[in-house]
Amino acid sequence: MLVTEFLPNHPGGSKIVLQLAGQDATDEYDPVHPPGTIEDNLASISKLGTIDKSTLPAVEKAPISMPPSTNSNSDPNGEQSSSPPPVSSLLNLTEIEEAAIAQIPHKARAYYSSGSDDLHSKHHNNIAFRQVLLRPRIFRDVTRCSTRTSLLSSHATTTRVDVPFFVSPAAMARLAHPDGEAGIARACRKFGAAQVISNNASMTPEQIVEDALEDQVFGWQLYVQTDRKRSEDMLARINKMPQFKFVVLTLDAPVPGKREEDERAKNVGANLPVKSAAQTGQESSVSKGKQDEGIGKSLFAGTAPDLTWNTTLSWLVSHTTLPIILKGIQTHEDAYIASRFSSTYPQLRGIILSNHGGRALDTAPPALHTLLEIRQHCPSVLYSIDVWLDGGIKRGTDVVKALCLGARGVGLGRAPLFGLGAGGPEGVERVFEILKEECETAMRLLGVERVEQLGMEHVNTRLLEGDIYDSPSSHVEEGELLLQSEWSSKAARDTLKSKL
Repeated sequence: MLVTEFLPNHPGGSKIVLQLAGQDATDEYDPVHPPGTIEDNLASISKLGTIDKSTLPAVEKAPISMPPSTNSNSDPNGEQSSSPPPVSSLLNLTEIEEAAIAQIPHKARAYYSSGSDDLHSKHHNNIAFRQVLLRPRIFRDVTRCSTRTSLLSSHATTTRVDVPFFVSPAAMARLAHPDGEAGIARACRKFGAAQVISNNASMTPEQIVEDALEDQVFGWQLYVQTDRKRSEDMLARINKMPQFKFVVLTLDAPVPGKREEDERAKNVGANLPVKSAAQTGQESSVSKGKQDEGIGKSLFAGTAPDLTWNTTLSWLVSHTTLPIILKGIQTHEDAYIASRFSSTYPQLRGIILSNHGGRALDTAPPALHTLLEIRQHCPSVLYSIDVWLDGGIKRGTDVVKALCLGARGVGLGRAPLFGLGAGGPEGVERVFEILKEECETAMRLLGVERVEQLGMEHVNTRLLEGDIYDSPSSHVEEGELLLQSEWSSKAARDTLKSKL
C-alpha cells in the first residue's frame, strides 16, 4: 500500500506506520482495525499490488522491554505457550482474568489492564464494593428467583433484559480473540444481556449485530469527533439498524488519561528485522513532532474536547431519535443537571456513573461513591431518569449492592474482554454464568426473589459514608441557570428555523 499521503492523517500517528514500512503488518493491523478500514480511507490508487511473502526479510525477534510475566511458560517476547485451562474450571472473575492474562499478547494485557497515573481510581473501584455490607433477612420464601429487569423504564419503549448487568463499551476486543465484539454479542444473546458497543470497536457495527436475535439489546457508544460529520455519518448508520436501542454519549474522557502500562507496550518496532528511521530516532519530516503512543491514547485522536450542555445535546437529538444515555457522571451536581435537561430533551433517558474504569482522571471517585452522593444530595434523580453504574465489578454481590443502592443496570468493562481472552465466546458466557449464579445466590440469601425488591434496607453503607462528598452543594442553582440558558438558546434556534 502507498500511504505517504495518508501519514499525517493516521489516527495513531505516523510513527507506527513508518516502523512497519516494508514489513508484513498483518498481526499489528488486524486486531485494531475493523474490516474495510483500508478501503474506506485510502484511494484505490494506493494499492500497489500483492506482496510475495517469500521476498520479505526474516523476522528476528528481539526482547521487548516489559514487566516479566508470572507464568513460567512465557517466551521472551511476551507470548504464552501453556494451554489454557477449560473455562468450566474457572470459578470466579479473578480466575478468568488470570487465565486470560496468561494467554493474550502483551499489548492486549497492557491495554486492557492499564489505568491512569498511580491506578488509585482503578483499585478503589473494587475496594468500594468491599466496604458495603449486606443485610440478609430470614423466613422469606425464595423458591423462585429471577434476575430479569428493565432498562429505560421511563421511556415509551421499555427494554427488558434477563440479567441486570450489561457489557460496557470497551475497545479492541479482537486483541483478545479473533471473534472480537461479535463473540461477546453471541454470549449476550445466550444470557439476554445488553451490550454497549464501543465507538472504537475492532469490528464494524454491522458485523457485530449480524447474528443477533430480533429482541437482543444493543447500545452504541459515541465519542463526538472534532469533525462532526464523521459522528453524524456514524449515527446515520446506527439509526438504520433496529438492533440498536439507545446511544451512549461518553463524557468522562474528553482527553486521554496517562496510562503508563499501555504506553510502555507501544514499541512494536523492537521486533522488526530492520529498524526504520522512526525506530532508531531519526525522524523524517513527516513524523517530526509525533510521539509513539499506546493504544489507548491513539484511539482518542480526533475526539472533540469542546462538548457542553448547551450545544452538544441539541446537536445530538437532531441526528438520532434513539434514547440517549450520558456516560461518565462523577458528581451529584452533573447527575442533577442531566435529570433537569431530560425535561427539555425527552430523549435523554439515563446516565451511567463511571470514572472510565480508572483510566481517565486518577483519584476520581468510584461510581459507587457517586451513587451514594446522589442519594444524599438529590435522590429525586433516581426516580426521574435511569441511573446505571460501571467499574469495579468482581462478584455478583457487587451487582446486587449497586442495585440495592438504586442503580438500574450494572456495567462490565474488562470482565467480558478477559472472558474472551480466556476462552473466546465461551469464556464470555462463563463470565455471565458466574455472575448470574452469584446474583441469584445473593438475592436468595437476602430474602428476595426479584430485582425490584432490592433496596436500601438490604445494605449497610456506614463504612463508606465518611468518604462521600458532603460539602455545600450548588447543584440546584447551577442546573437552573444552565437550563434557562438552554431554553433561551432553544427559543433562538426555533425562531431562526421558522424564518428559514
